[in-house]
Amino acid sequence: MDGSWLEWTLGIFLFSIYITAIFTVCLLTFQKGRWLLGILGIFFPVLWLIGAILPARQGSRYEIEQQMDYQRQAQQYTS
Repeated sequence: MDGSWLEWTLGIFLFSIYITAIFTVCLLTFQKGRWLLGILGIFFPVLWLIGAILPARQGSRYEIEQQMDYQRQAQQYTS
């Protein structure tokens, strides 16, 4: 085993953060219709954050779900 205990712990911790980012921020980027940023984010994870912050594209899964939620809330408040 090469490396100290601290190096291994830090490596496992950073890898865990990366895997968590794949399942959260990356999926949000793809749902918003930002395919190019999602694919390039595999190599440059900062692009996932940019894709997650940008507004959703017209017709994307995220936008459709958001519109349906707004409609449900409006119906709830008017009934």
